[in-house]
Amino acid sequence: MMNTELKRSIGFMTATAIVIGTVIGSGIFMKPAIVIDSTGNSTLALLAWIIGGIITLASGLTIAEVSSKIPETGGLYVYIEKVYGRFWGFLCGWMQTIIYGPAVIGALGLYFGALFAGVFALPKESELWIGIIAVLFLSVVNMLGSQFGGMVQSVLTAAKLLPIFLIIIFGVVKGNVPIFNMDSGNSQTISMGAAVLATLWAYDGWMNVGFVAGEMKNPAKTLPKAIITGILIVMFAYVAVNVALLHVLRADEIVALGPNAASEAATILFGAFGGKFIAIGILISIFGCLNGKILTFPRMPFAMATDGLFPFSKYLAHIHPTWRTPVFATLAQMAIAIVMMLLGNADRLTDIAIFSVFLFYGFAFYAVFLLRKSSLFNEPLSNEPLYRVPLYPFTPIVAIVGTAYIIMSTVLHAPLDTFLSIVVTLSGIPVYYAMTKKRQG
Repeated sequence: MMNTELKRSIGFMTATAIVIGTVIGSGIFMKPAIVIDSTGNSTLALLAWIIGGIITLASGLTIAEVSSKIPETGGLYVYIEKVYGRFWGFLCGWMQTIIYGPAVIGALGLYFGALFAGVFALPKESELWIGIIAVLFLSVVNMLGSQFGGMVQSVLTAAKLLPIFLIIIFGVVKGNVPIFNMDSGNSQTISMGAAVLATLWAYDGWMNVGFVAGEMKNPAKTLPKAIITGILIVMFAYVAVNVALLHVLRADEIVALGPNAASEAATILFGAFGGKFIAIGILISIFGCLNGKILTFPRMPFAMATDGLFPFSKYLAHIHPTWRTPVFATLAQMAIAIVMMLLGNADRLTDIAIFSVFLFYGFAFYAVFLLRKSSLFNEPLSNEPLYRVPLYPFTPIVAIVGTAYIIMSTVLHAPLDTFLSIVVTLSGIPVYYAMTKKRQG
């Protein structure tokens, strides 16, 4: 019903920009040090970024077929519900609302606070509170009206690409540090799984374009093309940025600098003023990504509450009469995110977020096999043939194997966090049955 009320105005270029804009945020600047530290070697670090890109591309190619057969607003939540039923759809939405969304918002807030304090030489103790203030500020902006959040997002998306292009171009041209086989100085256990997991945080977000499928002119055709094109562009940019950083800074220097590596590289390339300018550009990138998440993530609890499938549905489904925004849904996401920020560090939150969402990504990738067997989804929605994932069944198998690899690596890397994530996700089961009984009553 919702789809018939939405204006179909989004074309291929806009959809591709959404993919790129929602993916590129903090990861490309915050994760290079962690990837190098985890692999212990610059060559293996670049390989980890490529592996993460291949898993993401295989995932995107696979989901593109699923999305072409289910071109509806809602993304992952809708895919799971349509293929596996309302129960699994609810668990997916519960996970995204209680764990994934707040963990992503919290991690971005903490990364913003850390970089902001580094750029302006503020005490380390201020990082947490700067991050919390950023989350509070953007939550208020987006509650005051979607036009304000959308306006902020448009400006910040355009600005975020500048530091990436400048670092790539000048880093490759002016750098003189050997790129390959450089030691990270890490004497700890090498973990390619942890490295790939870190890259997947940087690649994550591409599926968010599915939230606006109901507003695309020709979603069955536009959505797959946008996902594939956007992921390829992001993959190239990420590998190129890492090559540029390694050409300017030694691998062990990048590890030591951590989240400030990109700023330091910019200072070497462009001088103190230029370095500060690029660092501010990176801050804008993270701020814009954070704004986009706060703008979109409350749609999940709001949509579920509208269907009466969430606790306190009366409040979470409420739209402010003046601002016309889901105020309580936004407040709920903000509150959980801030609690997570107080309890965990940014890197821990990113691991929790990726593990939680990949639990359901695997179901979505396997859905392509089920949909091909279902006559219900084999009829074209227009005169044009439906998109088919290339190299079937190899491509979806790569996506599924990659998902299993990430899940197992995370279990071994952070068993407590994965256990808590699973417990919180499963806590949605009694909630589902309680809400279903309430609706029937």
